[in-house]
Amino acid sequence: MITAGFVVTAAALMILATAARAAENLPDAIQAPGETAVVTLHAEGAQVYEYKACADGKLAWAFREPIASLFESGKTVGRHYAGPNWEHADGSAVTAKAAGNAPGATANDIPWLKLEVTARRGSGTLANISTVQRINTAGGKLEGPCDKAGAFKSAPYSADYVFLRKS
Repeated sequence: MITAGFVVTAAALMILATAARAAENLPDAIQAPGETAVVTLHAEGAQVYEYKACADGKLAWAFREPIASLFESGKTVGRHYAGPNWEHADGSAVTAKAAGNAPGATANDIPWLKLEVTARRGSGTLANISTVQRINTAGGKLEGPCDKAGAFKSAPYSADYVFLRKS
């Protein structure tokens, strides 16, 4: 006889197995060997760009900052913004710096990233996080003309952020 407890346990094991397979399928540049996923949060928001001079003196769109809401099971649980920073509703937060990247699925998708945590705040969900992976990106790239230096424009994007801790 199959009990409700068995079904819940089996479902939990299937989710863990799926997450493990997903981690194995990540590009080498963003893998985090020896680390364990704590939580994956879905982001919906925008990548904000500024039209400014590049090193060669020509004007182009330059990434400025992300602005996104973070979701878990369809519920808003935090926000993502310049730094880059991620804040959870429980008061915990992390700041990180890029440590690796891989191309998005299409030319319009921002890259997948591996980010090393440089600062932590609070004692909740994100308290012991050492690495953040940005995966499953959709959109967020901006190209095209602009007629005025200093102009701002945003490009909608979504991504999944996987928060990991050292095992």
